[in-house]
Amino acid sequence: MSLRLYNTLSRKPEELQPVHKGMVNFYTCGPTVYNFAHIGNLRSYIFADILYRTLKLNGYKVRWVMNITDVDDKTIRQAIAKYGEKAGLKELRKFTDLYTRGFMKDLDALNISRKEIKFVKVSDSIPEIKKFIKKLIKLGYAYKANDGVYFNIAKYQKDFGDYGELVGKGFLKGKKVGARVKVDEYEKENLSDFALWKARDKEDGNIFWKDKELGDGRPGWHIECSAINYGAFKGTTDIHTGGVDLIFPHHVNEIAQSQPLYRPFTKIWCHPEHLMVEGEKMSKSKGNLFTLTDLREKGFDPLALRYLMLGAGYKTKLNFTWESLTGAQKRLSDLWNKYSAVKKSKSAREDMDPLLGALNDNLDAPQALALLGKNVALLKELGLSPKKLPSLRNETESNIPAEIAELLSQREAARRNKQFMQADTLRDRIFELGYVIEDGADGPSLKHR
Repeated sequence: MSLRLYNTLSRKPEELQPVHKGMVNFYTCGPTVYNFAHIGNLRSYIFADILYRTLKLNGYKVRWVMNITDVDDKTIRQAIAKYGEKAGLKELRKFTDLYTRGFMKDLDALNISRKEIKFVKVSDSIPEIKKFIKKLIKLGYAYKANDGVYFNIAKYQKDFGDYGELVGKGFLKGKKVGARVKVDEYEKENLSDFALWKARDKEDGNIFWKDKELGDGRPGWHIECSAINYGAFKGTTDIHTGGVDLIFPHHVNEIAQSQPLYRPFTKIWCHPEHLMVEGEKMSKSKGNLFTLTDLREKGFDPLALRYLMLGAGYKTKLNFTWESLTGAQKRLSDLWNKYSAVKKSKSAREDMDPLLGALNDNLDAPQALALLGKNVALLKELGLSPKKLPSLRNETESNIPAEIAELLSQREAARRNKQFMQADTLRDRIFELGYVIEDGADGPSLKHR
């Protein structure tokens, strides 16, 4: 079996053929750490984790790299808002480290293979970013202006002819490239030469790096990932992932910046679709930017979110509702109760074949989930095995009503999240239904009253 993935660039499924046999260079666009990740952000990382697990199941050695964007317009603006207009690099690091730690906790809660990822902070990569920009200047694809260094789109298009093809063929047709755009994020209608290095100005406080050739300043957003990719792999990236919202301008600009140095920059681009909330786009103004903390406070285990997201193909927009999350937690709880009785898969190789068949077909996670009904041991392969299983020492699985099992699962989740009042409420409800919980060192035991 071979792994086939839908390539955003070619707009068709392609068989993975790594640059180096048996080795995959895998890059995931990481978070911009100016706030805690919301559940829409987390869909991209759950997808990337399933892709990583699939690569490992196929026997590949994987070099998985993820950037941490701790230097950009948003992080600088927020750090100055918190620490004042004189905030410097120390304050920026202190501000972003809080959200970096929060992101790592979210990855752990979602069973994302964090220990297998090489995280690279932008603030630790400034020397490499400077060198990359200087190479582009030397090659004629970047130029200095009074407010920084900019990428020359017209020059790139003249030589390569493919600017913006990640969005669609003939992307530049009918468009005029404007003068320059300094902000990190902008729309297609404002297409302009973009900033590689932003000259120091008062809006950045004391957040800048010195350089004789480039001038005092700091990197633009897009160049950061190009430099980190190059530093990690010294050449072509086999698979590059990131949310669909990053296609333009971020990933388009990554390609343009990188290909004057080597090509192709990336062989396969994979972009998970948007997450909607109750049928609407997520936005701060609508109050629907939910985090894992919000889910926990409502009594949900974070892995219920993982289960819900795996239930839809990654190329499909997913509509999050509290009702759908409740259903996901119920189904997962039922699987966990079965999983607790399974010590080992009786035939691991036979069990893996159907799973690989599903995942190798453009990561068909919904089909992979359907296999759990026949082989609950596959929970582990899909990153859905619980942190701690309820220990029902005094009742057999067949004797426990589904409603009681669900309440017990919710109580254990509440206890893990230190929501003790909610755990007590659930204990009382279980008592009302005729069962007594006794907590012990090996977990809770359940008895008829």
